[in-house]
Amino acid sequence: MFLGDIILNYRKEKGISQRDFAKQCNISHSYIAMLEKNIDARTGKPICPTLETIKNISIGMRIPIDDLLKMLDDEQKFTLEAIKEPIYYMAPVYGRISAGQPNWAEECIEGRLPIDINLMNIINPEECFFLRVNGESMNKLIKNGAYALIRKTDVVDDGDIAVVLVNGYDATLKVFNRQRDFILLEPMSTDPSFKTQVYGKDTEIKVIGKYIGKMEMK
Repeated sequence: MFLGDIILNYRKEKGISQRDFAKQCNISHSYIAMLEKNIDARTGKPICPTLETIKNISIGMRIPIDDLLKMLDDEQKFTLEAIKEPIYYMAPVYGRISAGQPNWAEECIEGRLPIDINLMNIINPEECFFLRVNGESMNKLIKNGAYALIRKTDVVDDGDIAVVLVNGYDATLKVFNRQRDFILLEPMSTDPSFKTQVYGKDTEIKVIGKYIGKMEMK
C-alpha cells in the first residue's frame, strides 16, 4: 500500500479525523490530505514522502518506523531508498594516540569531522574515529596530513590495515599480517626506505582499530 492508503485505513479503524491525525503526527492537515490522495497539489504528480514524514506518521500511529516501512508499496520503498537523507555523525579526530592504553578522553580530541552513516553502512558510529596521518609510510593509500577513518576493535584479519600500538608507543597505521609467531606491519609507500616491521613474542603489539575509510582535503 501507499502511505496515504495506510493512513486512511488507520483513521477509519480508529475513527480519527484528518485534522486530529495531523496533530498527532505534527504534520499539516493539508499535507495529510495530499498523502491520502497520493497527489502533490503543487505539481500534480504522485507524492513522495520524506523519511522525516514517515517518522512522524509512525509516531502518530504509535508504531515503530520499521513496521510502517514494511507496509509500504515496493515503488514507494524504492523511492524512499533513492532519496534517503544522509545521517551524519561527528566523529572525533585524534592527532595521535599514545602510550599504553589508548586515551579516548574529550581533551585529547583535536576536532570532529562528519561521516555519512548511511553511505558508509556504519552500524555503530560511536565506535569510529579519525586519526590524522603523519608521514609517508602509507602514501599509496592515504596522504600525509589526511584523515584515516578507524573503527575501534582489538581484532583484525591478515591483510587488514590496522592501527596498532607497539610496546605502548604512539599508534601506527600499517597493513597487519601474521607469520607463525611473528607480527608483520607492512607499509604501503612510494618511498622504498619504509620497510616491513617484524615483531616477535617479546614485543607487545596491541591492535586498537581497523581502517575503514579516509578523508583527504584538496
